[in-house]
Amino acid sequence: MRRRGIFITLEGIDGTGKSTQFRLLVDSLRRRGLTVCATREPGGTETGEKVRGILLASKTRRLAPLAELALIYAARAQHLEQVVRPALARGEIVVSDRYNDSSYAYQGYGRKLGVEAVRAFDRVVCGATQPDLTLLLDLAPRKSLDRAQGRETRRNSRHGRFEAQGLAFHRRVRQGYLEIAKREPRRVQVVRVGRPIAEIQAEIEGLVDEFLRQHLGIFLI
Repeated sequence: MRRRGIFITLEGIDGTGKSTQFRLLVDSLRRRGLTVCATREPGGTETGEKVRGILLASKTRRLAPLAELALIYAARAQHLEQVVRPALARGEIVVSDRYNDSSYAYQGYGRKLGVEAVRAFDRVVCGATQPDLTLLLDLAPRKSLDRAQGRETRRNSRHGRFEAQGLAFHRRVRQGYLEIAKREPRRVQVVRVGRPIAEIQAEIEGLVDEFLRQHLGIFLI
């Protein structure tokens, strides 16, 4: 029987450098000859990318929190059906820039919908397809928000809906992430950022190396 693949997710509030570390991890795994399905949420499919455009656009105003959550899980259902589950069935390592922990943190805590509202969607859409390992990049919200807003300024673009939410919102999101890490310490590994990129990369590769060694007998080095 073909062995099921491994599902790794990267999480964190905006401005933690998550997308950079995502790319570095994917490149590292591929250089070592592993088959990697690299994807992201919201997005990952044609439908998902359209939903992403709606969710992140600064011109999208007055979107009800529950409507936001429903859109995210609609995109996630397509993502799972079209990308994640087929790759896992092929025995690949799936690395996703965000997954369902984002919904618990951003909508459950940030939007104050509560954990149970998110869990109701998650039971139906995600079911048993849960991450095997989650790398949570953590940074003080004030610093991360300054980084995210600075990034948008450098790109000469308007701040997106989530960057525009303010410090209190991002504090709630971070608290949500830390609560998840506290409940699931074996799955969620907290990586403190605010350090040189190479230093963070080395820690992440070490955590992934240890996980793959324990579960697959694979050494990255």
